[in-house]
Amino acid sequence: MITQKEVIVRLLLSIILGGIIGIERESVNRPAGFRTHVLVCVGSTLTMLVSIFIFEKFRAFTSTDPSRIAAQVVSGIGFLGAGTIIKVGPTVKGLTTAASLWTVASIGLAIGCGFYSAAVIATIFTFITLISLTKIEVIFIKKRLLYNINLTIVDRPGQLGKIGTTLGEFGISIRNIKMEVLEEGKVYINLTVRLPSNIKMEEVIMKLSSIEGVQCIDM
Repeated sequence: MITQKEVIVRLLLSIILGGIIGIERESVNRPAGFRTHVLVCVGSTLTMLVSIFIFEKFRAFTSTDPSRIAAQVVSGIGFLGAGTIIKVGPTVKGLTTAASLWTVASIGLAIGCGFYSAAVIATIFTFITLISLTKIEVIFIKKRLLYNINLTIVDRPGQLGKIGTTLGEFGISIRNIKMEVLEEGKVYINLTVRLPSNIKMEEVIMKLSSIEGVQCIDM
């Protein structure tokens, strides 16, 4: 039977390990942050502890499987993870946070059954993945798909909306925008955009050029 001291140690460890991943998510302003990850990890640990307690207490009377209750955490966490996934135009955000919640739940289960080494190692690897691989992704993947588009347009209502709509049709997201009034009736716009890997810039330029009021485009 698990002692009270072991219960306290496991729950405290779940707070620490869940908090480490939660702090990283909180630092980048994700919908599920420090408290959510801590609660998920503590809840998973407690679920495993309850499963073990029930097994130890009633195994002399019936054949119980200590993994049955804990197994529901893996499927149940999906509902919480779904709440962090948001579709913004053509882009889906929150998948990484949903995955981190699922991982934290698994870490909590590992702590609950006393598999400390796996829980600690998984936390370290998860933290490294969230911190380091994000930078690698930006350097080797995202930067290759970022482009600058310079436009000179006639200053009239709705022009910027037409440009945004056109880019949205291609699934292009605008990362930065700068505007400057050149002279009366003309506006210079600098757009930093991210292209999907299957879209060619030539197609985008051609489509933008067809918008009434767009006088000049260059990159």
